Amino acid sequence: MIEEVILVDAYDNAIGTMEKMEAHEKGYLHRAFSILLINEKGEMLLQQRALEKYHSPGLWTNACCSHPRPTETNLDAANRRLKEELGMSVDLTEIFHFTYRAEFDHGLIEHEIDHVFLGITNENPTINLSEVMSYRWMNLTELQEDIIAHPEKYTAWFNLLMVDHLSSILNALKHESK
Repeated sequence: MIEEVILVDAYDNAIGTMEKMEAHEKGYLHRAFSILLINEKGEMLLQQRALEKYHSPGLWTNACCSHPRPTETNLDAANRRLKEELGMSVDLTEIFHFTYRAEFDHGLIEHEIDHVFLGITNENPTINLSEVMSYRWMNLTELQEDIIAHPEKYTAWFNLLMVDHLSSILNALKHESK
């Protein structure tokens, strides 16, 4: 099956579709999502990307991230990938979105409007080893400190999430815990 992404304009209006690798080679703006999972201790679930991933292999990142298919809503896609990668079903809420562009050494470009979802769970994942090499739960303060000290250990979008958008994540967590 050919994986397509949804091409979007700067306002996240769909303007077409393109094969996923071609969109990443050309750096076209497309729709994506990231899932953040937090447990009752306030720790975030991180996954280490499988070494076979087409970019950012072996790097640590948020629980799950991907692209919605042309026929899916962002939430449906997030639920599908969470099940495929981590074997989990969690109630998710979209908390914000942001646009970023990151160029990688091997010529691929991530240029995405990334819809960020939050879920609260104490469940441990059952990882799909073709997608995920490992996982761990990490305290948010320690995580932010480690990302600032060692950004090369983490994916480009996760660095942005945890440095530039941490206040939005913390505000969403306060709202979720009420």
